[in-house]
Amino acid sequence: MSLERPEAPNPYDFVPAAPAELEVSSQDFADGAPLPDSAGAERGGTRPHLSWSEGPDGTACYLLTCIDPDAPVAGGFRHWAAVVPGSTTTLAAGAEPPEGSVELVNDYGQHGFGGAAPPPGDRPHRYIFTVTALDTAEHGIDADTSFAKAQFLTMGNVLARGQRTGTYQL
Repeated sequence: MSLERPEAPNPYDFVPAAPAELEVSSQDFADGAPLPDSAGAERGGTRPHLSWSEGPDGTACYLLTCIDPDAPVAGGFRHWAAVVPGSTTTLAAGAEPPEGSVELVNDYGQHGFGGAAPPPGDRPHRYIFTVTALDTAEHGIDADTSFAKAQFLTMGNVLARGQRTGTYQL
């Protein structure tokens, strides 16, 4: 089977724009640069360090996601989604989210971060880490909420959004 296909767009290009921007950074990778080897599913599957600027006044929590739009499946592959308290602005590499957080099921069918696993020989895949500031902690999201439903439930509560993209290739 050939893996030739057009490059997929950033899926966040197709959601309503956020009123403000967050700056997302990482000690583990520069924007557009490779993720650390430890982020690979076969090398530990460790979520890299993430940090972001404080959300606007009224931020109650953050929705954090990681999507691989380059996966050779319709809609890409969802590696991670979590809701963390509004007092959180950093997560150490591989650390559990703070008390009061909810991690959703990823496309591996597990809670937490699922490591990068592009098909061997495929082009570098993008892993888009997105942080969205929300104005409510009463979002109706629990650990069994799907990735898509979490985004739908919070669509009207977005205050700001930011991204950092890493790449990974086998």
